[in-house]
Amino acid sequence: MRLPVLLSAIAAVCLASAVPAMAQEDLIFKKSTVWKALTPDDKLAVYGVDDPVVEGVACHYTVPERGGVKGMLGVAEEASDASLACRQIGPIKFKEKADQGDVVFRERRSLIWKKMQIVRGCDAKRNVLVYLVYTDRLIEGSPKNSTSTVPIMPWGAAADVPKCGDWIR
Repeated sequence: MRLPVLLSAIAAVCLASAVPAMAQEDLIFKKSTVWKALTPDDKLAVYGVDDPVVEGVACHYTVPERGGVKGMLGVAEEASDASLACRQIGPIKFKEKADQGDVVFRERRSLIWKKMQIVRGCDAKRNVLVYLVYTDRLIEGSPKNSTSTVPIMPWGAAADVPKCGDWIR
């Protein structure tokens, strides 16, 4: 009975590693939250991510990073907590059509079982981009999540404002 579960886990890891990263993250800073004597501290880490499909949008997310021996060796299962804020930082330009819930960024939060994802949607009625960060597990998911919205506004001299409903189905 355990062999099928193990094979499924191995297949999931292979598939997850075969999928290219959607966006690149930039570490902004880390802040220690729990001091550890001889091993790395527990920290909160703040990262920045640009939406690879929607030019003019940047997101920042904060995640806990475990220290200690497991954290030092890279085998600690990270907490499912995540915080997200996305903003318009320039004129909005869509590079290609996309689907509701497409992945903007994905990161592993444990050796095998858990990953964090930032996904994008469109509230066409209000012309607002909606970003959601959540963590899921191969066996059991987590309801912890955070949402951020970006109203599409005119920027500078450009009066044309694209409609997200024309680009995200």
